[in-house]
Amino acid sequence: MKLETLNKTIFENIHHSNGEFSKHFHNTYTIGLTHDGIFKSRYEKKIIYSYKQSSKIINPGEVHGGDSNSWKYTNFYPSIELVSEVYEQIFLEKKIPIFTEHIINDINLYNLLLNFFISIYSNVDKMIVETNMINALSYLIKNYADMTKDYDYSFNNKEIIKNSISYIKDSLETNISLDDLAANSNLSKYHFLRVFRNNTGITPHKYILIQRIEKSKDLILKGMNISSAAYSTGFSDQSHLIRSFKKVYGYTPNDFKQNSNFVL
Repeated sequence: MKLETLNKTIFENIHHSNGEFSKHFHNTYTIGLTHDGIFKSRYEKKIIYSYKQSSKIINPGEVHGGDSNSWKYTNFYPSIELVSEVYEQIFLEKKIPIFTEHIINDINLYNLLLNFFISIYSNVDKMIVETNMINALSYLIKNYADMTKDYDYSFNNKEIIKNSISYIKDSLETNISLDDLAANSNLSKYHFLRVFRNNTGITPHKYILIQRIEKSKDLILKGMNISSAAYSTGFSDQSHLIRSFKKVYGYTPNDFKQNSNFVL
């Protein structure tokens, strides 16, 4: 495994968070630790609390939100490719592991992930970072991966949703309308809305907004300024991107770009 697979992986180290995180999803896994405080997670129509020394796992594409109270946490967002690569090294087959337990109270897992995060932020030897990463992810997979998907799995395996998602991703910079999405699926607007929400848990408008935020984040990672990123992802202006970004991540694009608490 090449450590370069972490090059575009985002790490967050937040010392104090109070506020609401609106419903959203990520195209990557979310793996994180609660060091202190409380996070009230809204996940798959359940309310689950994350307390000190617990771990949080979210699969790619899963809709979630929550409320933080004096929450001190560290997250990272490994790609599907990275987690699948670790799975393949353990079980000798290319699969996408799926975790059904969202909040995990396992001090061994907490400490393994903590060691990995400390090595990342300490900028130690790459071999140490890689060893800590493999130790943490392999423990997580072996103990908590309850099921798997084929590697060609996308956000949803129903053809109508897959086609709609592809259309949205290809058209983010444009003014996508409900008429466009319904016509692309050969459905009425009423039926398209029902099918989309039943399969994703959110409305098409919310899905498009989140994909625009995700793409803008990638563009900012590559060095694009915030104004250009907003224009390139279909936001009406820079302020619209900043407000939307903060509702999802709890901080602004400028914080993300400049704060040393983030490792890109």
